[in-house]
Amino acid sequence: MNRRKFGIVGASSLGALAAYMNNIRPALAAVDPDQLKTTLMPLGGERAANADGSIPAWTGGLTEMPPGWDPNQNGLMPDFFASDAKVVSIDASNMAQYQDRLSIGTMQMMTKYGFRIDVYPTHRTAAAPQWVYDNTYKNATSAQMNANGAKYGFTGAYGGTPFPILDPDPNIAGAQIIWNHQTRWQGVAWTRNEANYSVDSNGTLSLSAGQRQFVRYPYYQPDGSAANYDGLYIQSYTKYLAPANNMGQEFLDYQPTNMYADPERIWAYMPGQGRVRQEPDMTYDTPAPGLSGYINQDEYDIFRGAMDRYDWKLIGKKEIYVPYNNNKLYQATARQGHGQHFINPDYLRWELHRVWVVEATLAPGKRNVMAKRRLYVDEDTWTILLGDTWDAQGNYWHYGITTMENRPDIPAGALISTTVTADLQANHYLSSTGVWNESPYNQPMLLGSPPVQLFDPRNLAAQAQF
Repeated sequence: MNRRKFGIVGASSLGALAAYMNNIRPALAAVDPDQLKTTLMPLGGERAANADGSIPAWTGGLTEMPPGWDPNQNGLMPDFFASDAKVVSIDASNMAQYQDRLSIGTMQMMTKYGFRIDVYPTHRTAAAPQWVYDNTYKNATSAQMNANGAKYGFTGAYGGTPFPILDPDPNIAGAQIIWNHQTRWQGVAWTRNEANYSVDSNGTLSLSAGQRQFVRYPYYQPDGSAANYDGLYIQSYTKYLAPANNMGQEFLDYQPTNMYADPERIWAYMPGQGRVRQEPDMTYDTPAPGLSGYINQDEYDIFRGAMDRYDWKLIGKKEIYVPYNNNKLYQATARQGHGQHFINPDYLRWELHRVWVVEATLAPGKRNVMAKRRLYVDEDTWTILLGDTWDAQGNYWHYGITTMENRPDIPAGALISTTVTADLQANHYLSSTGVWNESPYNQPMLLGSPPVQLFDPRNLAAQAQF
């Protein structure tokens, strides 16, 4: 028997059963946090290069802006790797040669639509402030998963990756990885304009919603601690700017780290109704507002929100081609960036990286229109970079990719700036939370905490004129 699976040494299986029946999670296997200073990078990825050096060693990430560059004046971030030479282009004609380094969805897109990926040299740009590294070191031994199961949340962690060193049990580690994704470092707070675009089966590009988004990460406040943490990892306030039928709508979203005790909460303000209403059903597979009905609420960032409807399992770690260091995409206009069935490959950069592969299957008695998901999670940033989903009949359905923006001014080597979801059954796709090189979506991101009243549902209606 693999005793490490249960974190028990010299104890009987009867003792483990008693702990479970008493709703007490057995102790985790011993964790050595000093690995985060030696073999592992401070957030948990492997420091070393891969065997042939095509994935280099991590040496600190991208933390310096180009000389003379002022993001508040220059607007969009530059492409830090514009001079790189392409390693290879892969499409349906040669994908068989590279299938071990391609996800299922990437190959589906190549076969069905003629999708292409351009692969460039790998740059490990992940970075965070030292205080985030210090908190991650503490979290390695202090984080505690919910007694009802890891998928229900955690306590005892703050201000860093909650599970930088994974449990040896793949059924626990899978949920830990998704929590690492949901609480990944993206800064303390920021404000920016974003656009959601849909492309229908005929290739027609439409603005689903233009929005101004204010984001605050309570989990990452520098003056906070695990002792006074309020249990929310993100607060987001979204105000729609366009099109006309959406203008003035507002949404406030609270996402918790212990959803068993404190479920996700969403409030909405609709100008025609003139009142604020809590939306208890705007979770899971409910169609997401402002996204043309193309994706569901839990498909933001490929996956976000309550995890309880799935069982999560770590399949392993793999070296594959993933979208990475995509500042070039944000130099394009929306029309330049969107093709008929996919984002224009000329503006997408792919690199070889190590990812954790996690599968989610519906838990007994639970329902979600996405019956199975396979997620590919960057080891350096804990960001879900690619996602595959299947329907209840086992048919391939949605393909998701995340494009990440380099932000050395935060510093954050990977700030999600566009999530693209392609529906291979309906032959349409959506890009959400995009930054594009056209007004008003090319305005500089504002770092720092927005007014705290923006995140108070009692003031939501009053903020309509903010």
